[in-house]
Amino acid sequence: MGNDHEDRLAILFLCLGNICRSPLAEAAARVAFANAGIAAMLDSAGTGDWHIGHPPDKRAQAEARRRGTDISGLRGRQLSREDFYRFDLILAADANNLRDARVLAPPDATARVRLMLDLVPGRQGESVTDPYYGADDGFAETWADVSAVAVALVAETSSG
Repeated sequence: MGNDHEDRLAILFLCLGNICRSPLAEAAARVAFANAGIAAMLDSAGTGDWHIGHPPDKRAQAEARRRGTDISGLRGRQLSREDFYRFDLILAADANNLRDARVLAPPDATARVRLMLDLVPGRQGESVTDPYYGADDGFAETWADVSAVAVALVAETSSG
């Protein structure tokens, strides 16, 4: 593992703009890991640069609040080459972001890059619901997706 997180697992959640799916995934993972008593370095980023420095979408913030967590302090950032060394696992929300991450990955990258829902039995190859252009209830669907990912991550981490 990388040097700046010692023996803690380091996971980066990745979507396009880093204002909806990946901040919600980070939040769900923070809750799940805290509840399980597992220390982990968790972060989120986007492959695009439109929302660098911006807080998560207000609807994403509202959904997180409904789930008992606050993401208002998070700020959008873009995936960097350094992330491929800082994190053990980079989890992309969909196939396009997975492809873009793999294109950016240095040849000697140490992070594994996977689809988020590949961790969830029966959901392999699926995309996390993208709620950005839809109705507000899409954020609840996104939370359900990323919560399933968080539960699977905790189970995988706990088992070895």
